[in-house]
Amino acid sequence: MRPVLMALILFGSAFVAAQDMNIDRSGESPIEAKFAPSGKVRVDVCPGAIKLVGVDDSALRVSFNPERDSVHVRLNIRGDRADLRVTGCPHNNFQVRIEVPKSSSLYFRMFAGQLDVYDITGDKDIEVTFGQLNIDAGKAENYASVDASVNSGSIDANPFDIHKGGLFRSFDHSGSGKYRLHAHVAAGQIEIR
Repeated sequence: MRPVLMALILFGSAFVAAQDMNIDRSGESPIEAKFAPSGKVRVDVCPGAIKLVGVDDSALRVSFNPERDSVHVRLNIRGDRADLRVTGCPHNNFQVRIEVPKSSSLYFRMFAGQLDVYDITGDKDIEVTFGQLNIDAGKAENYASVDASVNSGSIDANPFDIHKGGLFRSFDHSGSGKYRLHAHVAAGQIEIR
């Protein structure tokens, strides 16, 4: 029994080590790497129109349009944690699509633009300085805690029956679910669907 247990431990360690990856590229799209479901994804993206989509796959993919040599993608994966940074984005009509496993937990930061989040069931910690944040959150009962705020702008959160606009607007919600949602836009709009 002991040799079997030792073999399983060694195999598991080799599997985790094989998941570690560093990608550092400019101007190439798409970029793809294997990534564990239910992992934690940290994203920092330059301004643009960003779509963050949950998929039924054990991979993390980044694609952008138009392809430019100035766009730099750095992706570091360590076990169940991924750090993604996209810099050098052009100023006009730049679009990025990021695909992660549906059950991923997100930590996302962006200076300006529009972020659309679809089909991601894990925790979400999302902040945009200037722009619009649209989150497909699903059912209110899936969440243990929700907080959303704008310094200047509006919050529309249909699953929580919240509609507010003006300066320094926010709302908090506690429930029996297991997920956490934090959304903040300094100036702009939050729409939670």
